[in-house]
Amino acid sequence: MTSANPFISFSEVTDGRGKKEHKQTFDELYGEPENFLEIEVKNPITHGSKSSNMYTDYEIVCRTNIPAFKKKFSKVRRRYSDFYSFRSILENETSRVVIPKLPDKSIFSYSNRFSPEFIEERRHGLEHFINVVASHPLLQTGSRSMICFIQDDVWDKTRFISA
Repeated sequence: MTSANPFISFSEVTDGRGKKEHKQTFDELYGEPENFLEIEVKNPITHGSKSSNMYTDYEIVCRTNIPAFKKKFSKVRRRYSDFYSFRSILENETSRVVIPKLPDKSIFSYSNRFSPEFIEERRHGLEHFINVVASHPLLQTGSRSMICFIQDDVWDKTRFISA
């Protein structure tokens, strides 16, 4: 029994009957996949001072070639409260998809929610949440709010709340 040679080019591979199989092009081997979606939540910034209302927002970076998205590349900033309202809107938009939970709010003192450890843990949880939501096929094609949340410079939740 012969083993496959990993150094043989694809065009030299036969189907067992001596017939050559399809030769892959450079784009097929190294190009973007057909449905590419990459979303990162990064660069948390805490605004305000101890005497005023402090909050942290996070940058959402999206790279995609999925036709439902308006832009191939976008960067927006969102607060935890924006994620919270977005999740509520998603739950009202569909009953066919289970919307994942957000990371918990801080149960510690006011100052602990601005610690680097807490902010990083929340950032990681928000990134997981948005990736699960954005990769769901029913939400990609059926959510009025999802693409706006990920790609619009300004998140206007009132556009999606029924009166």
